[in-house]
Amino acid sequence: MKKNNVPTGFVFTKHTPKEQSPFERLFDIFQELITHTSGDFDEAIDWLRQLDEEYNLTSEEYTIDDFIEDLKKKGYIREEFKPDGKGGKKGNGKSTITEKLERSLRRRALDQIFGKLKRSGSGNHKTKYTGRGDEQGGEFRNYQFGDALDRISMTESLRNAQINHGVNDFHLTENDLVVEETTYKAQMSTVLMIDISHSMILYGEDRITPAKKVAMALSELITTRYPKDTLDILVFGNDAWPIKIKDLPYLNVGPYHTNTVAGLQLAMDMLRRKRNTNKQIFMITDGKPSCLNLPNGEYYKNSVGLDPHIVNKCYMMAAQARKLHIPITTFMIASDPYLQQFVDNFTEANQGKAFYTGLKGLGEMIFTDYENNRKKKLR
Repeated sequence: MKKNNVPTGFVFTKHTPKEQSPFERLFDIFQELITHTSGDFDEAIDWLRQLDEEYNLTSEEYTIDDFIEDLKKKGYIREEFKPDGKGGKKGNGKSTITEKLERSLRRRALDQIFGKLKRSGSGNHKTKYTGRGDEQGGEFRNYQFGDALDRISMTESLRNAQINHGVNDFHLTENDLVVEETTYKAQMSTVLMIDISHSMILYGEDRITPAKKVAMALSELITTRYPKDTLDILVFGNDAWPIKIKDLPYLNVGPYHTNTVAGLQLAMDMLRRKRNTNKQIFMITDGKPSCLNLPNGEYYKNSVGLDPHIVNKCYMMAAQARKLHIPITTFMIASDPYLQQFVDNFTEANQGKAFYTGLKGLGEMIFTDYENNRKKKLR
């Protein structure tokens, strides 16, 4: 009999990278610029034109003006006109970014996973608990009275029956039945705190842009991967106030001090209203509290070093959150050793976690896990 000598196995070929269109190349750069300019389209395009002059990003066939037209056609920007008072439109209009671009900016974000969870309402977070849950876990146990019939593994049960009774006298008893374990899922209520104090742009360091990127990433993670969870966002400067997810790309710093205590108070007030068992706070900051609200309504401010009175109030809030079983995860957008020491002490008081992200986003961070009393580098 003639054999077919057809080669089998894997065939490896040289990797050919996907070629980007002129729009896609410019769009990557534009999204970075629009984040830096806090949603200011005109300023971002000015920067893009300067980069084009220096690095020849465009050609005669595809110019910056063509790119702007494509942004309009694809629904990433729109023109807004001011009324002229006569029922018409005034001027050439101003280009602003749309919700579609806001979502695109958030999708560029980083993905962070939540910590340990306790049982609560049915949600989307895996926990360490097994039993009557939502997702198959790959582990088996003997059937117990009350187990749902759809959880019985017929393959494993028939295998047990053959082993226990043989093929000739095959029969299936309750003792042969095997149930596959399932993993219970939980819901999470999260408050995301963002520092917008003036120190986030001091000393020639742009700390607010990395903070915005982390905030957009975390919000995208929570709202898309865990839709049953709740997410509240607040910003804190001299005071603290809530904002919406769609406001994140437009965030900018103000002439504010850093009232971390006010932010934590508002965050815990928000979480007290939630019915979920699992609650947590994510705080994005440069790690330097410098302001407090006094009982008479005035502000106590000290931007020189770490004021002991302000710092101790922060530690008290961290301990209070710990008593309420609210872990705080701090994303520190700074590399000053004395600020890291504050975050270390703050995290220890709460038994939470800290990520030291530096100014390069999240290329490398030191993840401090006080719950497990260990440190490791994530690359």
